[in-house]
Amino acid sequence: MMKKQTVLSFSLGLLLSFLYSTTTFAQLSPASAPLKPPQPTPTPPAEAPNQPLVPSLPQSPSDATPDTAAVDIVGILRQAKSFNILIRLMKTTQLINQLNAQLLTTKSGGITILAPDDSAFSELKAGFLNSLSDGQKLELLQFHVLSDYVSSSNFDTLTNPVRTLAGAKPGKVELNVISYGGSVNISTGEVNTTISGIVYTDKHLAIYKVGKVLLPMDFFTVAKAPAKAPSLAPESSAKAPKSDKEKSMSPDSSESSEINSTNNTSGTVKINHGKLLSLVFGLLILIALSS
Repeated sequence: MMKKQTVLSFSLGLLLSFLYSTTTFAQLSPASAPLKPPQPTPTPPAEAPNQPLVPSLPQSPSDATPDTAAVDIVGILRQAKSFNILIRLMKTTQLINQLNAQLLTTKSGGITILAPDDSAFSELKAGFLNSLSDGQKLELLQFHVLSDYVSSSNFDTLTNPVRTLAGAKPGKVELNVISYGGSVNISTGEVNTTISGIVYTDKHLAIYKVGKVLLPMDFFTVAKAPAKAPSLAPESSAKAPKSDKEKSMSPDSSESSEINSTNNTSGTVKINHGKLLSLVFGLLILIALSS
C-alpha cells in the first residue's frame, strides 16, 4: 500500500514538474513576430505622352481606321470641308492615284500631306493656277507631300531641307520646317506659313492644314507679276552723223574727199586751157587779116 502511494506521489510530482518547466520555457522563448502583409511591388510611373505640336481641328474625321490602305484621302478632305480646290487639283494631276498606290505598298513609314484650304488658294494671284502647265501643277502639289510619315509631336526631329515628292532641286525646291514655342513654321524661301491643325492622322498617313499655298523658289517668276521688257528704240532711216573722231578714223571718208577735190581741180584746169587756146587762135586770125 505504501509502495502504491509512493509511486503515485512520484508520478504526480513528475507531472507537475513537467508542466512547470513547459510554462517557464514558453515564457523565456521570444515571441514570434506577427506576419506582415505582403507589400505590393511599386510600379514605375508611366512616361508622359508626347504633347502634339499641332492641335486637332474640330471637324477632323475620326482616326480610328485600323488599316491605312483602306483610307480614302479624297473622302477625308471632303469630310473636313474647305479643301475643294486641293481635291480638284489632286484629281486633274492624278496625284491622288500616286498617293493611294504608295499607301497600298508601304510597309513602314508613310506620307504626310500639308493641305492648303480654299482660302489659301484664293490668296494667290488671279489666274496663277491657270498659268501653270500640267507638269508644274503636279510639281506644286508634290511639293506639299512629305516622303515620310511625321506625327504631330515629331516635327522637331526633321532635318532641313525636308524631302518632298517634288524631288531635290537645291535652291529651287526646298522646304524648311522649324518648330518652336508649340508651333510649326514652314518656309519655302518665298512663302512663310504655319501648320494650323490636324486634319487626319493614323500610323502611316498624316494630313495637316497649312495657312498658305507653298510656292517653291522655281515658281518665283510665275508667282510675281512679270516685269515689262524694255522696249527697243526704232532704228532711224537716216544714219546718225559721225563724230569728228569717227570721221578722222574712217579711211573711206578721207579717200573720197581727196578724189572729189582732185576731180574738181582737173576740171577747172581743163576749162582754163581751152579759153587760152581760143584766145590765141583768135589773135592769130586777127593779125593775119590785118596784114
